[in-house]
Amino acid sequence: MTNTPGHSAASGPLPYGTPDEPRVAVRGEASLEFDPEVARITVTVSARGTDRREALESLTRRNSEVLELVKGYGEAVEKLSTGTFSVSPELTEKGRRERVRTYHGRVQISATVGDFTALGEMSTRLADLELTRVEGPWWALREDSPAHREARQQAVREAVTRAREYAAALGSELVALVELADLGAENAAPSSPPGARAAGYRGAPAGDAAPALDLEPQRQRVQAQVNARFLMTRPAL
Repeated sequence: MTNTPGHSAASGPLPYGTPDEPRVAVRGEASLEFDPEVARITVTVSARGTDRREALESLTRRNSEVLELVKGYGEAVEKLSTGTFSVSPELTEKGRRERVRTYHGRVQISATVGDFTALGEMSTRLADLELTRVEGPWWALREDSPAHREARQQAVREAVTRAREYAAALGSELVALVELADLGAENAAPSSPPGARAAGYRGAPAGDAAPALDLEPQRQRVQAQVNARFLMTRPAL
Protein backbone atom coordinates (compact mmCIF):
# COMPACT_ATOMS: atom_id res chain seq x y z
CA MET A 1 0.00 0.00 0.00
CA THR A 2 1.35 3.42 -0.94
CA ASN A 3 1.16 6.09 1.75
CA THR A 4 0.22 9.61 0.76
CA PRO A 5 2.28 12.48 2.22
CA GLY A 6 1.53 13.09 5.89
CA HIS A 7 -0.29 9.76 6.36
CA SER A 8 0.59 6.52 8.08
CA ALA A 9 -0.99 3.20 7.06
CA ALA A 10 -1.37 2.27 10.74
CA SER A 11 -2.51 5.50 12.37
CA GLY A 12 -4.03 7.68 9.62
CA PRO A 13 -3.20 11.39 9.31
CA LEU A 14 -0.33 12.48 11.51
CA PRO A 15 -0.82 15.58 13.67
CA TYR A 16 2.81 16.55 13.15
CA GLY A 17 5.58 16.23 10.59
CA THR A 18 8.32 13.65 10.28
CA PRO A 19 11.97 13.94 9.25
CA ASP A 20 11.03 12.74 5.78
CA GLU A 21 7.84 14.80 5.60
CA PRO A 22 8.40 17.91 7.74
CA ARG A 23 5.62 20.44 8.19
CA VAL A 24 5.75 24.21 8.30
CA ALA A 25 3.03 26.20 10.08
CA VAL A 26 2.55 29.89 9.34
CA ARG A 27 0.05 32.68 9.80
CA GLY A 28 -1.04 34.84 6.91
CA GLU A 29 -2.30 38.34 7.67
CA ALA A 30 -3.76 41.18 5.65
CA SER A 31 -4.73 44.70 6.65
CA LEU A 32 -6.17 46.78 3.82
CA GLU A 33 -7.95 50.13 3.62
CA PHE A 34 -11.00 50.90 1.50
CA ASP A 35 -13.29 53.84 0.95
CA PRO A 36 -16.53 53.45 2.92
CA GLU A 37 -19.65 52.36 1.06
CA VAL A 38 -22.37 53.50 3.46
CA ALA A 39 -22.84 55.86 6.39
CA ARG A 40 -25.33 55.69 9.24
CA ILE A 41 -26.82 58.60 11.14
CA THR A 42 -29.23 58.68 14.07
CA VAL A 43 -31.88 61.34 14.48
CA THR A 44 -33.49 61.98 17.86
CA VAL A 45 -36.74 63.94 17.80
CA SER A 46 -38.00 65.48 21.05
CA ALA A 47 -41.18 67.16 22.22
CA ARG A 48 -42.58 68.50 25.47
CA GLY A 49 -45.89 69.79 26.74
CA THR A 50 -47.83 70.36 29.92
CA ASP A 51 -50.43 67.91 28.64
CA ARG A 52 -49.65 64.32 27.58
CA ARG A 53 -51.76 64.62 24.44
CA GLU A 54 -50.01 67.86 23.51
CA ALA A 55 -46.58 66.21 23.85
CA LEU A 56 -47.68 63.22 21.78
CA GLU A 57 -49.13 65.38 19.02
CA SER A 58 -45.96 67.48 18.81
CA LEU A 59 -43.77 64.37 18.76
CA THR A 60 -45.89 62.73 16.06
CA ARG A 61 -45.72 65.85 13.90
CA ARG A 62 -41.95 66.21 14.21
CA ASN A 63 -41.39 62.50 13.63
CA SER A 64 -43.42 62.73 10.41
CA GLU A 65 -41.37 65.73 9.29
CA VAL A 66 -38.13 63.80 9.75
CA LEU A 67 -39.40 60.70 7.95
CA GLU A 68 -40.75 62.78 5.06
CA LEU A 69 -37.47 64.65 4.70
CA VAL A 70 -35.35 61.48 4.73
CA LYS A 71 -37.64 59.57 2.36
CA GLY A 72 -37.43 62.51 -0.02
CA TYR A 73 -33.87 61.47 -0.87
CA GLY A 74 -35.14 58.30 -2.53
CA GLU A 75 -32.59 55.61 -3.35
CA ALA A 76 -29.81 57.55 -1.62
CA VAL A 77 -31.27 56.19 1.64
CA GLU A 78 -30.72 52.43 1.73
CA LYS A 79 -32.34 51.76 5.09
CA LEU A 80 -34.64 53.70 7.41
CA SER A 81 -35.86 52.41 10.77
CA THR A 82 -37.39 53.66 14.00
CA GLY A 83 -35.63 52.75 17.22
CA THR A 84 -36.58 53.74 20.74
CA PHE A 85 -39.74 55.70 21.59
CA SER A 86 -40.64 57.15 24.97
CA VAL A 87 -43.02 59.56 26.65
CA SER A 88 -42.38 60.28 30.32
CA PRO A 89 -43.71 62.76 32.89
CA GLU A 90 -41.55 65.24 34.78
CA LEU A 91 -42.79 65.71 38.32
CA THR A 92 -42.61 68.75 40.55
CA GLU A 93 -40.64 68.60 43.78
CA LYS A 94 -41.62 65.72 45.99
CA GLY A 95 -44.15 66.47 48.68
CA ARG A 96 -47.79 66.41 49.46
CA ARG A 97 -48.60 68.40 46.32
CA GLU A 98 -46.53 66.28 43.94
CA ARG A 99 -47.91 66.58 40.42
CA VAL A 100 -46.84 66.36 36.79
CA ARG A 101 -45.05 69.49 35.64
CA THR A 102 -44.57 68.53 31.98
CA TYR A 103 -44.31 65.56 29.63
CA HIS A 104 -41.23 64.71 27.57
CA GLY A 105 -41.45 62.67 24.39
CA ARG A 106 -38.60 61.23 22.34
CA VAL A 107 -38.23 58.99 19.30
CA GLN A 108 -35.01 57.84 17.62
CA ILE A 109 -34.64 57.15 13.89
CA SER A 110 -31.70 55.51 12.10
CA ALA A 111 -30.86 56.00 8.44
CA THR A 112 -28.26 54.25 6.31
CA VAL A 113 -27.13 56.35 3.36
CA GLY A 114 -25.13 55.27 0.32
CA ASP A 115 -24.88 58.68 -1.39
CA PHE A 116 -22.46 60.81 0.61
CA THR A 117 -23.28 63.96 -1.33
CA ALA A 118 -26.90 63.64 -0.25
CA LEU A 119 -25.75 62.79 3.28
CA GLY A 120 -24.17 66.20 3.88
CA GLU A 121 -27.26 68.09 2.80
CA MET A 122 -29.59 65.74 4.66
CA SER A 123 -27.63 66.06 7.91
CA THR A 124 -27.85 69.84 8.05
CA ARG A 125 -31.50 69.91 6.99
CA LEU A 126 -32.36 67.47 9.76
CA ALA A 127 -30.32 69.37 12.34
CA ASP A 128 -32.19 72.51 11.31
CA LEU A 129 -35.52 71.05 12.45
CA GLU A 130 -37.01 72.05 15.79
CA LEU A 131 -35.96 69.94 18.80
CA THR A 132 -34.10 67.49 16.58
CA ARG A 133 -30.67 66.07 17.26
CA VAL A 134 -28.49 64.46 14.58
CA GLU A 135 -25.50 62.23 15.37
CA GLY A 136 -23.00 60.58 13.06
CA PRO A 137 -22.02 59.66 10.50
CA TRP A 138 -20.70 56.20 11.24
CA TRP A 139 -18.89 55.03 8.11
CA ALA A 140 -18.89 51.37 7.10
CA LEU A 141 -18.61 48.79 4.33
CA ARG A 142 -21.54 46.64 3.30
CA GLU A 143 -21.61 43.12 4.70
CA ASP A 144 -21.22 41.65 1.20
CA SER A 145 -18.52 44.10 0.14
CA PRO A 146 -15.79 42.65 -2.15
CA ALA A 147 -13.31 44.25 0.25
CA HIS A 148 -13.74 41.36 2.70
CA ARG A 149 -12.99 38.78 0.01
CA GLU A 150 -9.93 40.71 -1.15
CA ALA A 151 -8.55 40.81 2.40
CA ARG A 152 -9.08 37.08 2.92
CA GLN A 153 -7.40 36.22 -0.36
CA GLN A 154 -4.49 38.49 0.47
CA ALA A 155 -4.07 36.74 3.82
CA VAL A 156 -3.92 33.33 2.09
CA ARG A 157 -1.33 34.58 -0.42
CA GLU A 158 0.72 35.97 2.46
CA ALA A 159 0.63 32.58 4.21
CA VAL A 160 1.84 30.77 1.09
CA THR A 161 4.61 33.31 0.52
CA ARG A 162 5.77 33.08 4.13
CA ALA A 163 5.78 29.27 4.08
CA ARG A 164 7.80 29.22 0.85
CA GLU A 165 10.35 31.58 2.35
CA TYR A 166 10.78 29.34 5.40
CA ALA A 167 11.09 26.27 3.22
CA ALA A 168 13.59 27.97 0.92
CA ALA A 169 15.74 28.90 3.90
CA LEU A 170 16.09 25.16 4.56
CA GLY A 171 16.67 24.24 0.94
CA SER A 172 13.16 22.72 0.75
CA GLU A 173 10.05 23.18 -1.31
CA LEU A 174 6.37 23.08 -0.43
CA VAL A 175 4.64 19.94 -1.69
CA ALA A 176 1.13 20.01 -0.16
CA LEU A 177 -1.31 22.04 1.90
CA VAL A 178 -2.35 20.18 5.05
CA GLU A 179 -4.64 22.72 6.73
CA LEU A 180 -6.01 26.22 6.23
CA ALA A 181 -7.87 27.79 9.18
CA ASP A 182 -9.77 31.06 8.85
CA LEU A 183 -9.35 33.30 11.89
CA GLY A 184 -11.86 35.87 10.60
CA ALA A 185 -11.98 38.91 8.39
CA GLU A 186 -13.76 41.96 9.69
CA ASN A 187 -13.82 45.73 9.85
CA ALA A 188 -11.81 47.20 12.65
CA ALA A 189 -14.12 48.69 15.28
CA PRO A 190 -14.78 52.28 14.27
CA SER A 191 -13.51 55.01 16.52
CA SER A 192 -15.61 57.95 17.61
CA PRO A 193 -17.40 59.26 14.53
CA PRO A 194 -15.10 61.89 12.98
CA GLY A 195 -17.68 63.37 10.64
CA ALA A 196 -20.88 65.25 11.17
CA ARG A 197 -22.11 65.58 14.70
CA ALA A 198 -24.78 68.22 14.57
CA ALA A 199 -27.63 69.30 16.81
CA GLY A 200 -30.45 71.71 16.06
CA TYR A 201 -32.86 72.71 18.82
CA ARG A 202 -34.29 76.10 17.97
CA GLY A 203 -34.76 75.92 14.22
CA ALA A 204 -33.63 78.46 11.62
CA PRO A 205 -35.61 81.55 10.65
CA ALA A 206 -38.16 80.95 7.91
CA GLY A 207 -36.62 80.99 4.43
CA ASP A 208 -33.06 80.65 5.77
CA ALA A 209 -31.90 77.24 4.50
CA ALA A 210 -28.99 75.59 6.27
CA PRO A 211 -25.89 75.03 4.10
CA ALA A 212 -24.94 71.46 3.17
CA LEU A 213 -22.26 69.95 5.38
CA ASP A 214 -19.00 69.07 3.63
CA LEU A 215 -18.08 65.54 4.75
CA GLU A 216 -14.79 63.67 4.46
CA PRO A 217 -15.51 59.90 4.53
CA GLN A 218 -13.29 57.87 6.86
CA ARG A 219 -11.46 55.04 5.12
CA GLN A 220 -12.26 51.60 6.51
CA ARG A 221 -9.64 49.05 7.53
CA VAL A 222 -10.39 45.41 6.77
CA GLN A 223 -8.29 42.71 8.42
CA ALA A 224 -8.01 38.98 7.81
CA GLN A 225 -5.91 36.23 9.35
CA VAL A 226 -5.41 32.58 8.47
CA ASN A 227 -3.33 29.75 9.89
CA ALA A 228 -1.84 27.39 7.33
CA ARG A 229 0.16 24.15 7.53
CA PHE A 230 2.15 22.76 4.64
CA LEU A 231 4.21 19.69 3.93
CA MET A 232 7.64 20.31 2.46
CA THR A 233 10.47 18.26 1.06
CA ARG A 234 13.25 17.05 3.33
CA PRO A 235 15.59 19.94 4.19
CA ALA A 236 19.13 19.94 2.79
CA LEU A 237 20.82 20.50 6.18
